[in-house]
This record gives sequence, structure tokens and C-alpha cells, in this order.
Amino acid sequence: MSAFANFFHVILWQPLFNLLILLCYYLPGNNLGLAIIILTLLIRIILYPLQDRASKSQLSMQALQPKLKEIQTKYKDNREEQAKAMMELYKTEKINPFSAFFITLIQLPILFILYRMFWQGIQEENFAYLYSFVHRPEVINPMFLGINLDKPSTVLAIMAGITFFLQSKFSMPKKDKNQNQPKKKMDFAEMMQKQMLFLFPVLITVILLKVPSALGLYLLVAGIFMASQQYFIRKKYYSDKKNV
Repeated sequence: MSAFANFFHVILWQPLFNLLILLCYYLPGNNLGLAIIILTLLIRIILYPLQDRASKSQLSMQALQPKLKEIQTKYKDNREEQAKAMMELYKTEKINPFSAFFITLIQLPILFILYRMFWQGIQEENFAYLYSFVHRPEVINPMFLGINLDKPSTVLAIMAGITFFLQSKFSMPKKDKNQNQPKKKMDFAEMMQKQMLFLFPVLITVILLKVPSALGLYLLVAGIFMASQQYFIRKKYYSDKKNV
């Protein structure tokens, strides 16, 4: 194992794996499904402030798109002036165009570790990494609401896909309801955003149809949490904008 991989193994994977087993040990029936739900919610609560900032920054950037397009059109033959005008707009609106990217980047290692852990499932050799104070359950029950979390589940796969569709939908800006404005032809970025709204959830669903449903349960719980968070952030953002 490389030094880089070992760092993430010790700092992220091992603590999360131990917490999962600890939850399994103390929860009624040593139920893996309940442990996954609680662990996922704990992680999402910890990451809530970061996701909150990333979502607000994303909405602010999307709201600036019409002004950015005007600048691009006005200075289409002068890239230097175009860049200066854009930076001045960001400064005036008090927006860092890279903040959402960096905040999301900070979360990725944790999300990737959780993804890998649930993809692999509970493997016998991993119990060697338990801390001394973490007791190993005699049996870990993989059954949750009639679903064996060690095997793929069509129901969880479809439900996870739906939650990710809702999350993507709530992250998009509201459409202008002013009927007097002529319809504008979508640019490449808008077309890609529209396609990803459907493509990503479908891709998630297809992948989950072939992997242990423990991963599907994790993505479903995380998706419901993030979709709810995105909905309320979006609602508050436009409510505050009306009151300004």
C-alpha cells in the first residue's frame, strides 16, 4: 500500500469502518441497515455546513449567468477585457467562482471512502483493523426491510436514482416566469446541465443494479438528505432574493 493510500486508510477508512461495526454491535439485532442509515446521517450532518456553502455559491453563480453571457458577448474579441470584466462582476457580487469547487473537493475523500466501504461490504479480513475498544458482533444481520444488503436490490437502485434526480432538480435555478420574454436558444452548458439532470440518476441506478444494496441504501439515505437540504437552501435563497 502506497503512503498516500495508507494515509486515507488510517485517517478515513479505518475510523468509519470501526464506527460502522460499533453501531452494528449496539443496535438491536446487529442490523447492518440501521447502522448504515445512522452512519450516513452522522456524516451528512458533519458535512452540512460545507454542503450549505457549496450549494449557496452554486446558486449565486447560476444567477450570474445572464450577466456573464452579456460580458462574453460584449468582449468576445478581447479575452483580456472579458476576464477583467468577469472578475469585477464577481468582486461586486462578492462571489468566489471557485468556492463551490473547493468545498466539494474537500468532501470527496470522505464520500469516496464511504462509497468504497459499502461497495466492498463487510469482509472478514477487515476485522483485523478494529480498534481495541470496538467489539466485533457475533453476527451482522444484512437483512433490512426484507432486502439482503449483501446482494443487489432493484427497489433501492430505483429509489436512489429518483433521489439524485430530485437533488439535481433542486440545484438548478428557477425558470423565469415572465412570459413576455422571448425564448432563448440553450447554449452548450445549459444543454449539458439538462442532459445530466437525467443521465446521472440513470447511471446511478444502472450501477446499483449490479452491486451490493448496502451501497444503494447509503446513496439513498445520502440522496434524501442532500435533496432535502438542497430544496430548503434553494427556497431560502429565492425568498431572501425577493426581500432584497
